[in-house]
Amino acid sequence: MPAFDMPLDQLENHRPAPDEPADFDAFWQATLKEAEPAEPVLSARPVATGLRLVDTWDVTFPGFAGDPVRAWYTRPAGTPGPLPAVVEYAGYGRGRGLPHERLTWPAAGYAHLLMDNRGQGDRYGSGGATPDPHATAPGGPGPAVRGLLDPHDYHYRRLITDAVRAVAALRALPGVDPGRVAAAGNSQGGGLALAVAGLVPDLAAVLVTAPLLCGIRRALDLTDDGPYGEISAYLAVHRGAETAALRTLSYVEGVPFARRATAPAHFGVGLRDTVCPPSGAYAAYHRYGELTDPDPRRELHAYPFNGHEGGEAAHVRRQLDWLGGLLAP
Repeated sequence: MPAFDMPLDQLENHRPAPDEPADFDAFWQATLKEAEPAEPVLSARPVATGLRLVDTWDVTFPGFAGDPVRAWYTRPAGTPGPLPAVVEYAGYGRGRGLPHERLTWPAAGYAHLLMDNRGQGDRYGSGGATPDPHATAPGGPGPAVRGLLDPHDYHYRRLITDAVRAVAALRALPGVDPGRVAAAGNSQGGGLALAVAGLVPDLAAVLVTAPLLCGIRRALDLTDDGPYGEISAYLAVHRGAETAALRTLSYVEGVPFARRATAPAHFGVGLRDTVCPPSGAYAAYHRYGELTDPDPRRELHAYPFNGHEGGEAAHVRRQLDWLGGLLAP
């Protein structure tokens, strides 16, 4: 797919006006207040993985409305003392899979929590284990359109809340340095990591690649691929629902979260990405931290000939070097 979004020189100056409702902060403060449980972790059970160099636990923590959310917690075996940690969020349609699938961060010396996506896990990968008992509001079958007509019913209100509670869960697990916790993710996971950066004020770092939920209105005009295509398809049938849908989406738009973030940030983007158009990542990057820091520590790496896969292993190496310089496992 050839480049289809803005030319690079325009992307490097893309700073659109924020699309956020007046009660954005109040909405999220009330949502997270409702989700504060007495205990950050419900259970942590050791599991056998056949891997001798890491230890893994099957973790359950309370997410939105106290619903049990599953996760894998993995750390280098036999490593003493509190470790810096990474909470990772998975892509759209993927669940937490199997515990041996994501080993980059524990192999690099970090404690690692991989959060399951509620109500997802059936599109690719190795499945998930967290249902979404609240997915009953009007909307289509895909997560991107579940409850789309009301921000209180929307799937991403619940998933973002889970993502915030995952940070609290990781900080409460044994062997974690709670002051050195980073959030990371690609695609949907990148959008969740960015939301967490805007909602958790003492996060140590955030790593965002090809983020979903950034520049949503523009993305709906640019592409019919992926989750944005599901939203467009829904609105093509439900004519007249556009105003309500766009209002809902404004509460999960990534740029307002980016504006409120305080943690150092590392971005990656493929300039031929038709799933999450690059202008969304650039909009979040250029607005990052503007409400909290006049000159936030941030960097962005663009891959001109790559699509949604971005820089893949080459970008992961950049992430490892960058995070190691910050948190020094």
